[in-house]
Amino acid sequence: MSEGIGIDLGTDSTIIYSNAKGIILNEPSIVAVDILTKEPIEYGKKAKAMLGRTPKDITTIEPLKDGVISSFSLTVKMLKHYLKKIGSNKALFQKAMICVPSNINSVEKQAVVDAILRCGIRNVWLIEEPVAAAMGAGLDIFKDKANFIVDIGGGTTDIAVISKGSTILSSSILSSGNDFTEIIRKYMLDRYEIAIGTLTAEDIKFEIGSVITREHMVETKCRGRHTKTGMPVEILLNNAEIEKLLEIEAMKIVDAIKEIIERTPPEMMEEISNNGIYLTGGGSKLFGIDKLIQQYTGINVFIANDPEFCVAKGTGKALQNKSFIQ
Repeated sequence: MSEGIGIDLGTDSTIIYSNAKGIILNEPSIVAVDILTKEPIEYGKKAKAMLGRTPKDITTIEPLKDGVISSFSLTVKMLKHYLKKIGSNKALFQKAMICVPSNINSVEKQAVVDAILRCGIRNVWLIEEPVAAAMGAGLDIFKDKANFIVDIGGGTTDIAVISKGSTILSSSILSSGNDFTEIIRKYMLDRYEIAIGTLTAEDIKFEIGSVITREHMVETKCRGRHTKTGMPVEILLNNAEIEKLLEIEAMKIVDAIKEIIERTPPEMMEEISNNGIYLTGGGSKLFGIDKLIQQYTGINVFIANDPEFCVAKGTGKALQNKSFIQ
């Protein structure tokens, strides 16, 4: 059998997985574009490094929004660039498994398939993000027991109950990792009149961000531009300032989880109570989100190993399973 690749085509990152080599590409899903010619000039990490620093004739564009393609042409160009980066091994390009949010429509699904086919991949299959996440987290989704998975990505949070290889219940909400980042950026603007970029807000999120009260205060220096004077400024920011704001956003995820729990059949709910809830996705690394979910559901919550790569790994596993490539 040809090797093929699994692709986590995410709002924040594009991750490509090979069962033979593991993660072979991990790049931001962002493109720097010449405003006059409309042509890309940089992709991925180089394009992301230009955020907030682009000259007036260059703009940065994220070709995926909320887990779906918002710019078809840029998505194709970005994917072609990334596929070229991983080499010319023809076996890799025979087939691909791509993840998609659980609630997207048939038109949005077809756009993903068409984009991959345009890149020269011969055979393409789709898999729902929470199913791929569960497989990548090491859960045996084919057993006669219920698995509860929550994938907190950059653009969406996907929640699902999976049993016997099938999704029993699922939900996809827009509250996600990017929303936590935007909350911090807006807080700095409203509270201190300091404008900061997305990259700075992301750093703050993972350095001192929390959705529960920490035992010990943590601080970080935040540099930005004062909106009134235009001058660069630096302040010392602590976790207590943003905890409540981040918790309010996290509760949207908690409420979506509770809604799925309420709809889950009692027999399956008993199994989930015994097995726990599993978190994947980069957003699961936000301090305290596992404890917050556990507090409001009464169910043990576990963060998967390397949560940001679970979906990509799951796409690779699915590519080797006949249940997903029929």
